[in-house]
Amino acid sequence: MAEEAGMFVVHQTVGSVLCCKCGIPMAPNAANMCVKCLRSEVDITEGLQKHVIIIHCPECDSYLQPPRTWIKAQLESKELLTFCVKRLKNLNKIRLVHAEFVWTEPHSKRIKVKLRVQKEVLNGAILEQAYIVEYVVQEQMCESCSRVQANPDQWVASVQLRQHVSHRRTFFYLEQLILRHDAAARAIRIKQMDQGIDFFFGNRSHAVKFVEFLGKVAPIRSRHDKQLVSHDPKSNNFNYKYTFSVEICPICREDLVCLPPKLVASLGNIGPLVVCTKVSNSIALLDPSTLRHCFLDTDQYWRASFKSLLSSRQLVEYIVLDVEIIPHEVNVGGSKYVLADVQVARVSDFGKNDKISIVRTHLGHLLNPGDFALGYDLYGTNINDIELDKYKALNIPEAILIKKSYEEKQQRKRGKPRSWKLKSLNMEVENTDKGRAEEDKMNFEYEQFLRDLEENPEMRFNISLYRNKEYQLSEMSSVADGEELPSVPLDELLADLDLSDMEEEGDSMRE
Repeated sequence: MAEEAGMFVVHQTVGSVLCCKCGIPMAPNAANMCVKCLRSEVDITEGLQKHVIIIHCPECDSYLQPPRTWIKAQLESKELLTFCVKRLKNLNKIRLVHAEFVWTEPHSKRIKVKLRVQKEVLNGAILEQAYIVEYVVQEQMCESCSRVQANPDQWVASVQLRQHVSHRRTFFYLEQLILRHDAAARAIRIKQMDQGIDFFFGNRSHAVKFVEFLGKVAPIRSRHDKQLVSHDPKSNNFNYKYTFSVEICPICREDLVCLPPKLVASLGNIGPLVVCTKVSNSIALLDPSTLRHCFLDTDQYWRASFKSLLSSRQLVEYIVLDVEIIPHEVNVGGSKYVLADVQVARVSDFGKNDKISIVRTHLGHLLNPGDFALGYDLYGTNINDIELDKYKALNIPEAILIKKSYEEKQQRKRGKPRSWKLKSLNMEVENTDKGRAEEDKMNFEYEQFLRDLEENPEMRFNISLYRNKEYQLSEMSSVADGEELPSVPLDELLADLDLSDMEEEGDSMRE
């Protein structure tokens, strides 16, 4: 400002002094010595470690933090740099300014870290110096990995997950929840059993944490037991094997349930014939004739402990002839339901007889004349249920509709790949001699599970769906009625990245 106005400005200059040792001019400091002479007189890295030995487990890629803690870290990662700096002693006597890796050959078993430190030296002068610490990596397996290598079946705790139903749809959904939250990352082995899955862990705490996760996503009850394996009387050490037996409630989504009279009274006289619309850590029940609904938590269910009247394997296909909407709707757990009176006829009877049923349903927002629906045929089904027999004057409807059917449109897409896919757990399959019939049943149930994901956006909310690289977009136009068929939007899909893709992306970013 002063120079622009034409005023005279005195320029300030920094004076220089001569180094007391070598005599070169320099900026003044508290020691009156230049940097070279100061470093020749004082070494601030004296007494600091230059060589350190660290223990690395090659199986789980973790490093030993003495005395017994193992830390997982990748090469040249922030976690590994923090671990290396913490292994240095006497570092609190100086001030650490900067730390970075120095590149070494990956197979050299050497890790080099360049540290820049500061320390106050002669007469209060602050000296900054850089030095390199070399870490020698010694391979040694951790306790859990050595136990697995010695005997892969040498587990400490097992979780036996069971559900006493005739299908595996619950386990298909539960598998995706476990993958989404990485709940079985500590499992040594996973084995598929007849009515469930067995998880084996190398530590009891890992099994306890997994059981706690199951309790947050499903209504379960569990009990545990332990068996003595060995005992050392000199050191008084006991080795146990722990077993956790976890049972999932047999009520599944789309099941028809007859509630016990005591439970009906406690829930405000709902039902007693209700439909299960959702199962999480609680059970959502809906009365299809009145749209009254309730939620049962885990404790409430296991106190009553009722079973389903009819399951999804007993669904019958109906054709909708007429729909009369009743102006009453409700929202249960994020899903909308509208009451309606509909005229339906069984598809198997259509054209053979004139049997038409008029039923009240909660699917008024979905059904139109000419649509197909899946429901339970209570008129022609022989039902033997203890709870149902307790209601003497109960008016049982001829049919209860459960969901809209897209079977006719899905027939046209059969055999064609979907635009999305799911991941699966690395499970061992139990050796059974049930043959091809059991395998076909499993494939059919898995296909039904995939269709449920397409039809129900609420089910897709808690699981991860990935893009299918084999899917061609041109195939979408081959279906005439494709816009009416439920599908997964592309914006809900995740990119399935593997290691090679990540390396290629990293190379392009470096360039």
